[in-house]
Amino acid sequence: MNRAELIEIIRDRSHLKRKEIIACLEIWEEEVGKALLQEDSVMLMGFGTFSLWKQTGRPGRNPRCNTPFMIAARNSVKFKPGKFLLEYLNNAADPDNSNGQPVNEE
Repeated sequence: MNRAELIEIIRDRSHLKRKEIIACLEIWEEEVGKALLQEDSVMLMGFGTFSLWKQTGRPGRNPRCNTPFMIAARNSVKFKPGKFLLEYLNNAADPDNSNGQPVNEE
């Protein structure tokens, strides 16, 4: 799913107009970015946690000509899924075990 598909799904399932949904997404993206830059994590209870990950500079190698170079340090984002999201994904992946209980194979 991409951004445009997400906007259409939200529009179909809510009373919001497309422009309102886009504005909300832009505000959300901006606020998450600001929080991460302040080295604060963003926790959506049950869904997951976004946190800043500072990747250090490291040596790399160009695979075409095998010449070494330095890969610059950069900021990235890590996502740790929450309990609800993991339960949802695991129960949806196994339709025969819809209650999430261990399967007895006696």
